[in-house]
Amino acid sequence: MEAIIERPSVKDQRIARAVYENFRLKRKSVKSRQREKINIVFTDANKSAELPEGAIHLLKEILQFMANGKTITLISSDSELSTQQAADILGVSRPHLVKLLEEGKIPYRKIGSHRRILFEDLTNYDKELKQTRSERLTFLSKQAQELNLGY
Repeated sequence: MEAIIERPSVKDQRIARAVYENFRLKRKSVKSRQREKINIVFTDANKSAELPEGAIHLLKEILQFMANGKTITLISSDSELSTQQAADILGVSRPHLVKLLEEGKIPYRKIGSHRRILFEDLTNYDKELKQTRSERLTFLSKQAQELNLGY
């Protein structure tokens, strides 16, 4: 997996914003239950093709990030990550991630002395962590209200 980190130029931001606005305007005119359709025209080949709905949603998100001048990274779900890449995605230190791996909280495999983590396993762990955190915060806030702690 190789990440290309480059902020969009001001010109690209302007173009992305205009195209994104066209998507938003089109969305308002499409009935909520009707499938959204987008055709791409290849001017050099004089052909067009319809995009799958999942690609349309992804393209909208990409355009929105570009319009705001943000960088994006696309990673396929079956990609294998190094411990440093996985730590960067979770926003933790590499030693902390290695500890999570050794505790069995995130599945991994070893290639020689190197650990490799499936992106899908990493996102599953992240979702579970967020769910647990949300449940615990809900419990604590209910408990604080029951005890009249002024929260």
